[in-house]
Amino acid sequence: MSAKTINEMNVLIVDDDRHMRMLIRNVLFALGVNDTLEASDGTAALDELSTFTPDLILCDLKMSPMGGIEFVRQVRNHPENPNRFVPVIMITAHASVDTVADARDVGINEFMAKPISAAALGKRISRVIEEHRLFVEAPGYLGPDRRRNTMGVFGGRNRRQEEPKFIVPDAPNPAKG
Repeated sequence: MSAKTINEMNVLIVDDDRHMRMLIRNVLFALGVNDTLEASDGTAALDELSTFTPDLILCDLKMSPMGGIEFVRQVRNHPENPNRFVPVIMITAHASVDTVADARDVGINEFMAKPISAAALGKRISRVIEEHRLFVEAPGYLGPDRRRNTMGVFGGRNRRQEEPKFIVPDAPNPAKG
């Protein structure tokens, strides 16, 4: 993601609850975002991505027919998808340890539990804007590097059979021209 300010961002809101989409949109407008688009589930969001290039996706977990986990998996795993590296903040009322781990493992950037506040959402968006984590491409995973803390050069034995490839998500996006 290029270094944009919050008021320059295009945001896709994916939630099956119309009132929650409206609430999130209003919070985004209060934070300074000018351009949003909404989708009622993962399938509708994938359709929107064919014509809308977001700088950020805010996505619910539990939706039908396609939920947030499957939506993020499809966004991240299609090699020709110009939106593969878009930051994703998952927002859900189902914030169990397993749910957070599942969301992390498909490549989300941040996780929020409902109910949300404007301050909490603003903090998560700021973290996405300010922390430019490398993306890791490894067998079964494409997403932001899950290690937030850098502890220096690792001197131990590597447990991975295949080394991951690190990708800079700020690289020019050919779809944006």
